[in-house]
Amino acid sequence: MGQPLHKDKCLFFFKLSKKVHYKFLYYTQIKKNTLTTVEGGENMQENKNLPENSVNFEDFKNENGMIFWWASQFMVMLGYHDMKHFQKVIDRATKAFINLNIKHFENIIPEQREEKGESFQDFRLTRFACYLIAMNGDPKKPEVATAQAYFAEQTRKFELQIQKHEEVERVALREELKEGNTSLSRTAKQADVLDFAKFQNAGYLGLYNRYNWQLAKMRGIQANQLLEHMGRTELAINIFRVAMTDERIKNRNIKGQKDLERTHHEVGKEVRDQVIKNVGKPPEYLPVEKKLPEVQKELKKGYRGMLKNDSPKKKKNK
Repeated sequence: MGQPLHKDKCLFFFKLSKKVHYKFLYYTQIKKNTLTTVEGGENMQENKNLPENSVNFEDFKNENGMIFWWASQFMVMLGYHDMKHFQKVIDRATKAFINLNIKHFENIIPEQREEKGESFQDFRLTRFACYLIAMNGDPKKPEVATAQAYFAEQTRKFELQIQKHEEVERVALREELKEGNTSLSRTAKQADVLDFAKFQNAGYLGLYNRYNWQLAKMRGIQANQLLEHMGRTELAINIFRVAMTDERIKNRNIKGQKDLERTHHEVGKEVRDQVIKNVGKPPEYLPVEKKLPEVQKELKKGYRGMLKNDSPKKKKNK
């Protein structure tokens, strides 16, 4: 899983890439001709002069007891050319599933496939898995940006009000930060921490130049809700702070409450300086976002809608 493809397997993906990429780019052009942009303030309108044989995302779905898309095809639609790099996006979508308390193994199903005598790792993806993967993809890739716009428009029929990929990314990042804090807690415990709350606050003091309760008061929220109101950038910043603190404690064999607090504060201060340099303002002035449980609720609603849409239709008895 996630291993580089052999040279002869790359040939298969290259051939598949040419076919899928052509169709998806053609579809992209159709969508541009079909829909006016939401940002322009205009309503979605259909162009009746489009060719009848246009293709879209739905043309690549498969059905075998469930409706699904192959990851090997979907990755090319999104501008990725090997499973090794695409696996990272799948992993982020998996973390989003975990954070949403939705069974990821029912939506991202690994399968060993064979094409022309060659075996390779693939995944069956549900519609919602494709949605999460697209929203967690690299928006700098034009194919990903197009797919995100497509899914944002499509989710309207599932009554999913989340349009920005940053909102969806927050879900996966929040789970990643949770995992990071669990690891840091374990490392600090092994390094003889006595008061974990003080140790954590030392990191906040270094990063935000204030304790967590002071930051919460400044933002007008409860201290235990700080992480739930952080945006994509701020969550990523804190993931980095936690990971670097964890590594420094291990690499420098830091021991004891006082030295642990000092280390966490130092790392927080170093990250703060980088934030100011790259973002242009201190992290305490980053925007307060919609409460994450509200985003999770919307996503779960969208998941149920997509699941219902793609479930086998029961035949009516005559």
